[in-house]
Amino acid sequence: MNKLLKNISAIVLLFFLVSGILILYQSPKGRPASISLNELVSEINEAKVSSIEVSGNSLAITLKNGDQQKATKETEGSLTETLGNYGVNADRLKEVKTTIKEPSGLALWAGNILPFLLPFLLIGGLVWLMMRQAQRGNAQALSFGMSRARMLDPKDKKKRITFADVAGAVEAKNELQEVVEFLKHPKKFLAIGARIPKGVLLLGSPGTGKTLMAKAVAGEAKVPFFNISGSEFVEMFVGVGASRVRDLFKQAKKNAPAIVFIDEIDAVGRHRGAGLGGGHDEREQTLNQILVEMDGFETDTNVIVIASTNRPDVLDPALLRPGRFDRRVMMDLPDINEREAILNIHVKNKPLEEAVHLRTIAERTPGFSGADLSNLVNEAAILSARRNKQQIGMKELTESIEKVILGPERRSRAINPKEKEIIAYHEGGHALVAASLPHADPVQKVSIISRGHAGGYTLAVPTEDKTLQSFNHFKDELATFLGGYASEKLVFGDVTTGPSSDLERATQMARSIVTRYGMSALGPRTFGKKQELVFLGREMHEERNYSEKTAEAIDAEVSRLVEEAFRHATEILQEKRATLNKIAETLLEKETIEKDEFNSLLSIA
Repeated sequence: MNKLLKNISAIVLLFFLVSGILILYQSPKGRPASISLNELVSEINEAKVSSIEVSGNSLAITLKNGDQQKATKETEGSLTETLGNYGVNADRLKEVKTTIKEPSGLALWAGNILPFLLPFLLIGGLVWLMMRQAQRGNAQALSFGMSRARMLDPKDKKKRITFADVAGAVEAKNELQEVVEFLKHPKKFLAIGARIPKGVLLLGSPGTGKTLMAKAVAGEAKVPFFNISGSEFVEMFVGVGASRVRDLFKQAKKNAPAIVFIDEIDAVGRHRGAGLGGGHDEREQTLNQILVEMDGFETDTNVIVIASTNRPDVLDPALLRPGRFDRRVMMDLPDINEREAILNIHVKNKPLEEAVHLRTIAERTPGFSGADLSNLVNEAAILSARRNKQQIGMKELTESIEKVILGPERRSRAINPKEKEIIAYHEGGHALVAASLPHADPVQKVSIISRGHAGGYTLAVPTEDKTLQSFNHFKDELATFLGGYASEKLVFGDVTTGPSSDLERATQMARSIVTRYGMSALGPRTFGKKQELVFLGREMHEERNYSEKTAEAIDAEVSRLVEEAFRHATEILQEKRATLNKIAETLLEKETIEKDEFNSLLSIA
């Protein structure tokens, strides 16, 4: 409707434009003056006329002074006869140059027919545009159920991605190499009776490279890659999603061997029967069609479905059974060696200073995904450009780590001297407690420059990647969390709202120690089971499988762990009060303390 209104407006505007041009063309301003035949005869007799051009009944008169005039002769007679009837002097008429011009057919059509035909042409154009708009609407209605998948041509070398472009994930590559081999040489597997793997499910946290890995599989196999998101199937009209699924697989079969990649499949693949729509809502109909298409593949159809999700727990069991998604490939967060390899890929086309050591950056980024590392390098490049540097330096990369974790610096934030002193002792308490405990992560940097919502921060990073955590590590981390709170209370005899986030993290860790890890006095068992409920919003619900008496014991154990950690932190700060004062004074002076300077302060004290 909006497009139709725009077309009508354009036609009306064009009509007024053409009409204005015609009116301007036909306006008397700038045109030859019209005279009567009597006046013409008088001018001829007075020897004022230089030439006359006859075109039909129209006379174009040129005077000897250069003026232009026009007149109209009688239709029945010639020019000489007409002027003779008005008493023209024959001798004077012979002195006038007379030219007869036959009017062309185009001029006759343009001058006489076009003004009458133009309105009909405009009306006809309007009707044609309306009919075209209606046909386009019908075409859109017919194509509404067609797939919105985007195909990546294997011949396009610029967009082609291979395993060489994906750093790390060695186990995932080895698992997917079999899929590549099957797409390249299917007869080798069929000859020995091997069944075609119909589906591969990529599991992992956001940013771990699931989509990139799927593209790499298609690039290695050199087959078409059909990419679509799970949310693109579902529309407000029932049956559209199922129709798009059918069309997607139809296209894939025509281009076989091919790969169909469904990103975020949990958008349509959630457990059926869990919502209010029963078995007839649009999402479940779409899922049913996906199940039918996957299970209906012929043995010699070389189409493999790859899907990705970070929520495998909500997927319908029918999707996960053998015959549908036969393979499940886990995409883990990269370890230190993989992070270094990922960084090398992202800095490939970026100028780096010689002092840049990517291994150090990889050591400082545990828990970073591939997307986080890409963002880190990009932020460092932006920061270098803002500083008018030609190369990316180690300083920019280090600052970008903190920006990705905590947000940008807020140096313009006004902080009074008293609050600045409190923040300095708070962060100094965190750092000193962490440095004094053997199982806590070593301190890399301490700062009182505001970032994000934090007034200051203490950056503590483990020296090596860990997949298992011990009870001693948790106890030291609890004491570190409470180091800022203990420092404020020890130095100022009062506490502020600054440690609120620390207290929340400490309480949550203590509760996890008791209820999830079985590391408390309540024994080696877990308590409660978390469930996610999605109705009007996302809500975490805990299914309690313990009594009220046990709940009281859990609360008491959590309180005991937190209080012991607070007492331990306070003892450390009391014992090393001089060192705490020195750290706080240095922070107030320099605002930031790096690892080497922090270690020297500890050794001096």
